[in-house]
Amino acid sequence: MKTVMLTLIEMSPTPTPVSTGIDTGGLANFLRAFFAPLFLVVVSVVALFFLFTREITRFVQFLILAVAIGVIFYVPNIIEVTARAIAGALGIR
Repeated sequence: MKTVMLTLIEMSPTPTPVSTGIDTGGLANFLRAFFAPLFLVVVSVVALFFLFTREITRFVQFLILAVAIGVIFYVPNIIEVTARAIAGALGIR
């Protein structure tokens, strides 16, 4: 009987601690999933405007800027990696 009780106690799940703060683990993924398609639509409309008005120089400038901003949206952890690289270059640990 004692062995059965000890086995049941060992098999029982341990209670998980209740989180007191706000869980922001999926916030970046939610924002990326929400704003990325909106970003693509805006970039497409503006790029078409520049092409139809035949402003090739502004189109190329806008395209370079859009690609740079798109990298921030679509590459995970790019901001964290860049911040650590800048801090390391400045000698901050």
